[in-house]
Amino acid sequence: MGFLVSFSFFFLALVINQSTVVGQTTAESVIEFPKNDIRDVRGAMISSGNFTNFNVVRSDIVTISMRRKNEIVNYNSHHIEKDNHTIMNIYYNNGVTEFNETWTAL
Repeated sequence: MGFLVSFSFFFLALVINQSTVVGQTTAESVIEFPKNDIRDVRGAMISSGNFTNFNVVRSDIVTISMRRKNEIVNYNSHHIEKDNHTIMNIYYNNGVTEFNETWTAL
């Protein structure tokens, strides 16, 4: 009887230990996702589409992102005259998180 009780305590301790490890790694992965950084860079990219000197603004955004936060940022914009749409391809990578988006505006 003592063997069964000690084995059940060992089994419960093992299960509880594994559940805390899973919860910890899940919480760490949520913390590592740079949601606000992506929003800030994305907002700057979208507003830069309105400038006439798009390439200068684009190179400034790429350089500032790399120097301040070590983020690789790249984007390009295409305007389709026939449909009057602007399509922007956005790429973001900070070494942990990679983000790709295709943004379309009317």
